[in-house]
Amino acid sequence: MAGFFENKRIVVTGGDGFLGSYITEKLRKRDCKNILIPKIEDYNLVKLDDINRMYADMKPEIVIHLAAVVGGIGANREHPGKFFYENLMMGVQLIEQARLRNVPKFVAIGTICAYPKFTPVPFKEEDLWKGYPEETNAPYGLAKKMLLVQSQAYRQEYGFNSIFLLPVNLYGPGDNFKPESSHVIPALIKKCVDAVEKRQEHITCWGTGKVSREFIHVDDAAEAILLAAEHYNKPEPVNIGAGFEITIKDLVEKIAKFTSFEGEIKWDSSKPDGQPRRCLDTSKAEKEFNFTAKTPFEEGLKETVDWYISRRNQ
Repeated sequence: MAGFFENKRIVVTGGDGFLGSYITEKLRKRDCKNILIPKIEDYNLVKLDDINRMYADMKPEIVIHLAAVVGGIGANREHPGKFFYENLMMGVQLIEQARLRNVPKFVAIGTICAYPKFTPVPFKEEDLWKGYPEETNAPYGLAKKMLLVQSQAYRQEYGFNSIFLLPVNLYGPGDNFKPESSHVIPALIKKCVDAVEKRQEHITCWGTGKVSREFIHVDDAAEAILLAAEHYNKPEPVNIGAGFEITIKDLVEKIAKFTSFEGEIKWDSSKPDGQPRRCLDTSKAEKEFNFTAKTPFEEGLKETVDWYISRRNQ
Protein backbone atom coordinates (compact mmCIF):
# COMPACT_ATOMS: atom_id res chain seq x y z
CA MET A 1 0.00 0.00 0.00
CA ALA A 2 2.61 2.52 -1.15
CA GLY A 3 1.53 6.07 -0.41
CA PHE A 4 -1.11 5.04 2.18
CA PHE A 5 -0.03 7.73 4.67
CA GLU A 6 1.24 10.29 2.19
CA ASN A 7 -1.72 12.69 2.09
CA LYS A 8 -3.56 11.64 5.26
CA ARG A 9 -3.77 13.76 8.39
CA ILE A 10 -2.33 11.56 11.16
CA VAL A 11 -2.68 12.49 14.82
CA VAL A 12 -0.15 10.70 17.04
CA THR A 13 -0.97 11.21 20.72
CA GLY A 14 2.23 10.84 22.71
CA GLY A 15 4.10 11.57 19.49
CA ASP A 16 6.92 13.31 21.36
CA GLY A 17 7.48 10.27 23.59
CA PHE A 18 9.71 7.22 23.29
CA LEU A 19 7.58 5.13 20.94
CA GLY A 20 6.01 8.22 19.37
CA SER A 21 9.34 9.55 18.13
CA TYR A 22 9.97 6.29 16.23
CA ILE A 23 6.42 6.29 14.80
CA THR A 24 6.71 9.86 13.55
CA GLU A 25 10.12 9.20 12.00
CA LYS A 26 8.73 6.19 10.14
CA LEU A 27 5.74 8.24 8.99
CA ARG A 28 8.13 10.81 7.53
CA LYS A 29 9.98 8.07 5.70
CA ARG A 30 6.61 7.00 4.28
CA ASP A 31 6.25 10.56 2.90
CA CYS A 32 3.45 11.49 5.32
CA LYS A 33 3.00 15.25 4.99
CA ASN A 34 0.57 15.85 7.87
CA ILE A 35 1.87 14.42 11.16
CA LEU A 36 0.05 16.15 14.02
CA ILE A 37 1.22 15.81 17.63
CA PRO A 38 -0.99 17.20 20.42
CA LYS A 39 1.57 18.45 22.94
CA ILE A 40 0.67 18.05 26.61
CA GLU A 41 1.16 21.76 27.34
CA ASP A 42 -1.46 22.58 24.69
CA TYR A 43 -3.93 19.70 25.13
CA ASN A 44 -4.55 17.76 28.33
CA LEU A 45 -6.11 14.64 26.80
CA VAL A 46 -7.68 13.60 30.10
CA LYS A 47 -10.02 16.63 29.75
CA LEU A 48 -12.93 16.47 27.32
CA ASP A 49 -12.73 20.15 26.38
CA ASP A 50 -9.09 19.76 25.34
CA ILE A 51 -9.91 16.61 23.35
CA ASN A 52 -12.67 18.44 21.50
CA ARG A 53 -10.36 21.36 20.79
CA MET A 54 -7.64 18.99 19.55
CA TYR A 55 -10.03 17.30 17.11
CA ALA A 56 -11.34 20.67 15.90
CA ASP A 57 -7.81 21.99 15.39
CA MET A 58 -6.23 18.91 13.81
CA LYS A 59 -9.08 17.21 11.90
CA PRO A 60 -7.37 13.77 11.74
CA GLU A 61 -8.14 10.95 9.34
CA ILE A 62 -6.22 8.45 11.48
CA VAL A 63 -5.56 8.64 15.23
CA ILE A 64 -2.69 6.58 16.64
CA HIS A 65 -3.22 6.75 20.40
CA LEU A 66 0.10 6.18 22.17
CA ALA A 67 -0.22 8.66 25.04
CA ALA A 68 -0.33 6.91 28.41
CA VAL A 69 0.56 7.30 32.06
CA VAL A 70 3.04 4.47 32.55
CA GLY A 71 5.81 3.19 34.77
CA GLY A 72 7.40 0.12 36.30
CA ILE A 73 6.16 -1.97 39.23
CA GLY A 74 7.02 0.71 41.79
CA ALA A 75 5.12 3.46 39.95
CA ASN A 76 2.11 1.17 39.42
CA ARG A 77 1.98 0.35 43.14
CA GLU A 78 2.28 4.01 44.13
CA HIS A 79 -0.27 5.45 41.67
CA PRO A 80 -2.93 2.81 40.89
CA GLY A 81 -5.75 5.36 40.94
CA LYS A 82 -3.97 7.86 38.72
CA PHE A 83 -2.91 5.14 36.25
CA PHE A 84 -6.48 3.80 36.06
CA TYR A 85 -8.32 7.10 35.75
CA GLU A 86 -6.04 8.99 33.38
CA ASN A 87 -5.48 6.11 30.98
CA LEU A 88 -9.18 5.23 30.93
CA MET A 89 -10.42 8.78 30.45
CA MET A 90 -7.90 9.58 27.73
CA GLY A 91 -8.73 6.52 25.69
CA VAL A 92 -12.50 6.36 26.16
CA GLN A 93 -13.05 10.04 25.39
CA LEU A 94 -10.67 10.07 22.41
CA ILE A 95 -12.48 7.10 20.85
CA GLU A 96 -15.95 8.53 21.55
CA GLN A 97 -15.12 11.92 20.05
CA ALA A 98 -13.44 10.27 17.06
CA ARG A 99 -16.64 8.30 16.47
CA LEU A 100 -18.82 11.41 16.70
CA ARG A 101 -16.58 13.10 14.12
CA ASN A 102 -16.52 10.10 11.78
CA VAL A 103 -12.73 9.74 11.96
CA PRO A 104 -12.00 6.92 9.47
CA LYS A 105 -9.60 4.94 11.69
CA PHE A 106 -8.49 4.77 15.32
CA VAL A 107 -5.45 2.74 16.40
CA ALA A 108 -5.63 2.01 20.15
CA ILE A 109 -2.44 0.80 21.83
CA GLY A 110 -3.06 -1.55 24.75
CA THR A 111 -0.56 -3.34 26.97
CA ILE A 112 0.63 -6.82 27.86
CA CYS A 113 -0.41 -5.90 31.43
CA ALA A 114 -4.01 -6.52 30.32
CA TYR A 115 -3.42 -10.29 30.25
CA PRO A 116 -4.42 -12.49 33.22
CA LYS A 117 -1.73 -13.10 35.84
CA PHE A 118 -1.42 -16.82 35.06
CA THR A 119 -1.89 -16.78 31.28
CA PRO A 120 -0.41 -19.93 29.66
CA VAL A 121 2.76 -19.21 27.65
CA PRO A 122 2.80 -18.16 24.89
CA PHE A 123 -0.03 -15.66 25.47
CA LYS A 124 -2.70 -15.97 22.79
CA GLU A 125 -5.14 -13.14 22.11
CA GLU A 126 -8.11 -15.38 22.97
CA ASP A 127 -6.68 -15.83 26.52
CA LEU A 128 -7.18 -12.14 27.32
CA TRP A 129 -10.37 -12.66 29.37
CA LYS A 130 -9.44 -15.87 31.21
CA GLY A 131 -8.53 -14.28 34.53
CA TYR A 132 -7.60 -11.12 36.44
CA PRO A 133 -4.34 -9.25 35.63
CA GLU A 134 -1.32 -9.32 37.93
CA GLU A 135 -2.27 -7.17 40.92
CA THR A 136 0.49 -4.56 40.84
CA ASN A 137 -0.41 -3.36 37.36
CA ALA A 138 -4.07 -4.42 37.13
CA PRO A 139 -5.54 -0.88 37.28
CA TYR A 140 -3.39 0.20 34.33
CA GLY A 141 -3.96 -3.03 32.41
CA LEU A 142 -7.73 -2.95 32.91
CA ALA A 143 -8.01 0.72 31.94
CA LYS A 144 -6.30 -0.10 28.67
CA LYS A 145 -8.37 -3.26 28.15
CA MET A 146 -11.56 -1.20 28.29
CA LEU A 147 -10.46 0.41 25.01
CA LEU A 148 -10.71 -3.03 23.41
CA VAL A 149 -14.26 -3.42 24.75
CA GLN A 150 -15.11 0.05 23.45
CA SER A 151 -13.52 -0.57 20.06
CA GLN A 152 -15.42 -3.81 19.56
CA ALA A 153 -18.73 -2.36 20.79
CA TYR A 154 -18.38 0.70 18.55
CA ARG A 155 -17.52 -1.42 15.53
CA GLN A 156 -20.60 -3.56 16.17
CA GLU A 157 -23.06 -0.71 16.77
CA TYR A 158 -21.65 2.17 14.73
CA GLY A 159 -19.32 0.56 12.19
CA PHE A 160 -16.45 2.55 13.73
CA ASN A 161 -13.03 1.30 12.58
CA SER A 162 -11.00 1.07 15.79
CA ILE A 163 -8.28 -1.57 16.15
CA PHE A 164 -6.52 -2.69 19.32
CA LEU A 165 -2.86 -3.75 19.58
CA LEU A 166 -1.11 -5.41 22.55
CA PRO A 167 2.63 -4.66 22.63
CA VAL A 168 5.05 -6.24 25.09
CA ASN A 169 7.62 -4.16 26.99
CA LEU A 170 9.57 -1.85 24.69
CA TYR A 171 13.25 -1.00 24.92
CA GLY A 172 15.80 0.85 22.82
CA PRO A 173 17.69 4.15 22.40
CA GLY A 174 15.64 7.07 23.70
CA ASP A 175 13.96 5.09 26.50
CA ASN A 176 12.96 6.67 29.82
CA PHE A 177 15.78 6.26 32.36
CA LYS A 178 14.17 8.21 35.25
CA PRO A 179 14.27 5.93 38.33
CA GLU A 180 10.78 6.88 39.52
CA SER A 181 9.03 5.87 36.28
CA SER A 182 11.35 3.73 34.14
CA HIS A 183 10.69 0.14 33.12
CA VAL A 184 12.96 -2.79 33.88
CA ILE A 185 15.62 -2.53 31.12
CA PRO A 186 16.46 1.18 31.48
CA ALA A 187 16.24 0.89 35.29
CA LEU A 188 18.76 -1.96 35.31
CA ILE A 189 21.06 -0.25 32.81
CA LYS A 190 21.17 2.88 34.98
CA LYS A 191 21.70 0.82 38.12
CA CYS A 192 24.69 -1.00 36.59
CA VAL A 193 26.25 2.10 35.01
CA ASP A 194 25.91 4.02 38.30
CA ALA A 195 27.51 1.11 40.17
CA VAL A 196 30.49 1.07 37.78
CA GLU A 197 30.99 4.83 38.12
CA LYS A 198 30.75 4.70 41.93
CA ARG A 199 32.82 1.51 42.13
CA GLN A 200 30.14 -0.30 44.09
CA GLU A 201 30.77 -3.93 44.96
CA HIS A 202 27.17 -5.03 44.44
CA ILE A 203 23.77 -4.02 43.13
CA THR A 204 20.38 -5.04 44.54
CA CYS A 205 17.52 -5.96 42.21
CA TRP A 206 13.83 -6.36 43.01
CA GLY A 207 12.26 -9.79 43.40
CA THR A 208 13.82 -13.19 42.85
CA GLY A 209 15.03 -12.87 39.25
CA LYS A 210 13.13 -16.05 38.34
CA VAL A 211 10.23 -14.42 36.48
CA SER A 212 10.43 -14.02 32.72
CA ARG A 213 9.69 -11.13 30.39
CA GLU A 214 9.52 -10.51 26.66
CA PHE A 215 10.89 -7.36 25.09
CA ILE A 216 10.56 -5.80 21.64
CA HIS A 217 12.84 -3.16 20.21
CA VAL A 218 10.98 0.13 19.89
CA ASP A 219 11.82 0.39 16.18
CA ASP A 220 10.17 -2.99 15.55
CA ALA A 221 7.11 -2.00 17.61
CA ALA A 222 6.73 1.23 15.62
CA GLU A 223 6.87 -0.70 12.36
CA ALA A 224 4.22 -3.14 13.60
CA ILE A 225 1.85 -0.32 14.57
CA LEU A 226 2.15 1.36 11.18
CA LEU A 227 1.66 -1.92 9.33
CA ALA A 228 -1.49 -2.51 11.38
CA ALA A 229 -2.69 1.03 10.66
CA GLU A 230 -2.25 0.34 6.94
CA HIS A 231 -3.56 -3.21 6.66
CA TYR A 232 -5.61 -4.31 9.70
CA ASN A 233 -9.31 -3.54 10.04
CA LYS A 234 -10.80 -6.23 12.30
CA PRO A 235 -12.26 -6.30 15.84
CA GLU A 236 -9.92 -8.90 17.36
CA PRO A 237 -6.89 -7.67 19.35
CA VAL A 238 -3.41 -8.41 17.99
CA ASN A 239 -0.22 -9.12 19.97
CA ILE A 240 2.89 -7.13 19.08
CA GLY A 241 6.04 -8.85 20.30
CA ALA A 242 9.26 -10.62 19.45
CA GLY A 243 8.11 -14.11 20.47
CA PHE A 244 10.75 -14.97 23.09
CA GLU A 245 11.16 -14.77 26.87
CA ILE A 246 14.12 -14.16 29.14
CA THR A 247 14.35 -14.41 32.93
CA ILE A 248 15.11 -11.22 34.81
CA LYS A 249 18.20 -12.95 36.23
CA ASP A 250 19.56 -13.61 32.73
CA LEU A 251 18.62 -10.08 31.69
CA VAL A 252 20.58 -8.53 34.58
CA GLU A 253 23.61 -10.66 33.73
CA LYS A 254 23.54 -9.50 30.09
CA ILE A 255 23.24 -5.86 31.15
CA ALA A 256 26.07 -6.30 33.65
CA LYS A 257 28.25 -7.67 30.86
CA PHE A 258 27.43 -4.83 28.44
CA THR A 259 28.00 -2.16 31.12
CA SER A 260 31.20 -3.82 32.45
CA PHE A 261 29.73 -4.22 35.93
CA GLU A 262 31.64 -7.07 37.59
CA GLY A 263 30.28 -6.86 41.13
CA GLU A 264 27.78 -9.07 42.93
CA ILE A 265 24.10 -9.14 41.96
CA LYS A 266 21.84 -9.42 45.02
CA TRP A 267 18.08 -10.01 45.05
CA ASP A 268 15.54 -8.42 47.40
CA SER A 269 12.77 -11.02 47.51
CA SER A 270 10.66 -8.76 49.75
CA LYS A 271 9.94 -6.72 46.61
CA PRO A 272 7.34 -8.01 44.11
CA ASP A 273 8.27 -9.98 41.02
CA GLY A 274 5.15 -9.00 39.09
CA GLN A 275 3.65 -11.42 36.58
CA PRO A 276 5.34 -14.88 36.69
CA ARG A 277 5.95 -15.23 32.93
CA ARG A 278 5.43 -13.16 29.81
CA CYS A 279 5.78 -14.31 26.24
CA LEU A 280 3.41 -13.64 23.37
CA ASP A 281 2.14 -15.75 20.52
CA THR A 282 2.89 -13.37 17.64
CA SER A 283 1.48 -15.45 14.79
CA LYS A 284 -1.60 -13.27 14.26
CA ALA A 285 0.47 -10.14 13.51
CA GLU A 286 2.46 -12.09 10.94
CA LYS A 287 -0.67 -13.51 9.35
CA GLU A 288 -2.77 -10.31 9.34
CA PHE A 289 -0.21 -7.66 8.38
CA ASN A 290 3.03 -9.50 7.72
CA PHE A 291 4.91 -8.32 10.81
CA THR A 292 7.81 -10.12 12.47
CA ALA A 293 10.33 -8.46 14.78
CA LYS A 294 13.74 -8.01 13.16
CA THR A 295 16.11 -6.84 15.94
CA PRO A 296 18.11 -9.58 17.74
CA PHE A 297 17.72 -8.98 21.48
CA GLU A 298 21.41 -8.89 22.45
CA GLU A 299 22.18 -6.52 19.60
CA GLY A 300 19.34 -4.19 20.57
CA LEU A 301 20.25 -4.37 24.26
CA LYS A 302 23.89 -3.44 23.61
CA GLU A 303 22.75 -0.59 21.35
CA THR A 304 20.55 0.72 24.19
CA VAL A 305 23.38 0.48 26.76
CA ASP A 306 25.78 2.29 24.43
CA TRP A 307 23.20 5.01 23.70
CA TYR A 308 22.64 5.63 27.39
CA ILE A 309 26.34 5.72 28.30
CA SER A 310 27.13 8.10 25.44
CA ARG A 311 24.41 10.58 26.48
CA ARG A 312 24.13 10.37 30.25
CA ASN A 313 26.67 13.13 30.92
CA GLN A 314 25.59 15.47 28.15
